[in-house]
Amino acid sequence: MREAPGFVSAGDVLAVVRSHWAVEVDAVEHLPVGFGAYHWRGSYGGVARVFVTLDGLEPRHSVESLEGAYAGAAQLAASGLEFVVASLPTRDGVFTASLADGRISCAPWLEGKATGEGPIGSEDLARQNVAALSRLHAATPPSGIPKWRPLVGEDFADSLSELLRDTWRTGPYGERAHRAVGERLEAIRRWTASYHALGRQARERPWVPTHGEPHTVNQVRTDDEVVFVDWESLALAPRERDLRSLVDAGYADLVAPDRDMLRLFDLEWRLDEISQYATWFSQPHTGTANDQVAFTGLLEELARPD
Repeated sequence: MREAPGFVSAGDVLAVVRSHWAVEVDAVEHLPVGFGAYHWRGSYGGVARVFVTLDGLEPRHSVESLEGAYAGAAQLAASGLEFVVASLPTRDGVFTASLADGRISCAPWLEGKATGEGPIGSEDLARQNVAALSRLHAATPPSGIPKWRPLVGEDFADSLSELLRDTWRTGPYGERAHRAVGERLEAIRRWTASYHALGRQARERPWVPTHGEPHTVNQVRTDDEVVFVDWESLALAPRERDLRSLVDAGYADLVAPDRDMLRLFDLEWRLDEISQYATWFSQPHTGTANDQVAFTGLLEELARPD
């Protein structure tokens, strides 16, 4: 997120990290990166040591699903998948600790840069992605990892319609967001019906360990290799859950996706984004950088072609 959360302080984050993890940390600094979760750099004596994440819980996560995902990533890394940057266990052997209404996790700090902020930019990177994801999808599923489930219900359009009954005089983007969602409500209804029909088809496909969001922001190029971070979305699912970035960048021939499953997860991304942003702008907001990113994302998902 672009701004630090108002409901916890840096001191709160530091206290939880020092209490639960066996790492030397004497300061944390909020990082304006990503969207959805909050992140901090944990350092000792001015040297970065850990990447700290605060994930929210319901409706996207539960304590059990986050633990299952982070523990599963650790199992994958231990099995020999060197590109999996797993979170660090606490002193108690679990991977998250409670803070406010969410869960804190810590991963080792990496010296490197994200491979991009948009589409995969080269065939070399695409082939590295294909090699890593092929190994991930062939791996023995770790015990306890979450199983994919639809992120919006079959009544999603009806729920939106009910939400739209009230005006969204909630902040600088509220009324514009209300109008934009209302104009696309029938399209959202069609997308939701297709999404659930494809979800039923997915039950007949092979399910494998999937990252869930292996886009370029979640890839870091170190001195030695490209590695994947942010494993909170790890889940058993059809492999196409991980292939959208490659297909969108023009590398479908490298992965030969099942087109129905590809459409399932493209619809999932779109509907989940619309769901989160509609909830966001139906509530009070002030026009922060986070709000601007969210509004841009909402308009993009409402308007982009299938």
